[in-house]
Amino acid sequence: MRKLKEKKGKRGGRVKKILIFLFSFLIVMIGGVVFLLYGPMPKFRNWFVTTAMTTLHHQYLAKMFYREETILKILEENKIIEPTKDTDLSIIDTSSIKTSVYKDKYEKEILLHQDGEDYKMIEVSGRGYSGYLVAIYDPSRVSVVTAKNFGKSGEYLVDMAKENQAIVAINGGGFIDENGLGTGAEVSGVVIRDSKILNYGSGSGSLIGFTKENKLYLGKVKSAKDAIDLGIRDAVEFGPFLIVNGEASKVVGNGGYGRHPRTVIGQRKDGVVLFLVIDGRRIDCIGADMDDLISIMLRYGAYNAANLDGGNSSALVIQNKLINHPINWDEREETRPIATGFMFR
Repeated sequence: MRKLKEKKGKRGGRVKKILIFLFSFLIVMIGGVVFLLYGPMPKFRNWFVTTAMTTLHHQYLAKMFYREETILKILEENKIIEPTKDTDLSIIDTSSIKTSVYKDKYEKEILLHQDGEDYKMIEVSGRGYSGYLVAIYDPSRVSVVTAKNFGKSGEYLVDMAKENQAIVAINGGGFIDENGLGTGAEVSGVVIRDSKILNYGSGSGSLIGFTKENKLYLGKVKSAKDAIDLGIRDAVEFGPFLIVNGEASKVVGNGGYGRHPRTVIGQRKDGVVLFLVIDGRRIDCIGADMDDLISIMLRYGAYNAANLDGGNSSALVIQNKLINHPINWDEREETRPIATGFMFR
């Protein structure tokens, strides 16, 4: 009996120690979270708020811990200030692609390709992100692609690319996504395809498109008609602009957009078009912020570049195959129906 009591006593002691350890661990964890959310170092707090507030159905995460005035203050302290001038189209020379002289390894990556190659894919990576950059050598073959039932329902980019015989495609502008349930049916912003206005837009005016001379134009326009008058043949409306006339946007704080999957379109001075798609929402690959996007595009010589729709919309399709790894908020690897994109065919 005495040995049995001793065994029970030892077992009870172990359980007690385990419970004390778990309780202590929980206290430390809670303390750590409280310190990160409310402590003297704002970096985590700013990242947490801007990342949550740039989603449509996870803003509650920020609102759970902070008052509205605190959130607004954080967003004001973390934003992007775009260059004020529109694209100077006279700088872009689509006939000036060099093939033998490279100023650095990044330009060599872009321009060194086999004879007859229409495009080249380059893998990119950095702190917390990875993705793909595609260099397209003939800008005259880049245009807007739209869902088959544009304005009525969205479509997966793979299907849009296949139906339009696209060699390479990325997602494009935005659509109304109330509660994260948008299907690409309700298009937002100007959409122009083959010099025809498909959607008149909301009037915010951040136009991203190509002229009839195959030059990427980034500028503020009052209407879709104004864009047509400027000679725009294909365009969507989104933003922010990242680089205009070689001048990078000013990133205040963390830029205010958090870290997410991203899509970017750009053009070099020599006319080469750049498609960039960044993955995210994984432990080993959180996503990119505005600074990351600007750095990548400058590194590869973009003279003009603009952010396109991101998150679960970010997709890169090459030869009818989805190349990147989009992750939705349910942590499943899948993309979503969208309204518009840019394609090379």
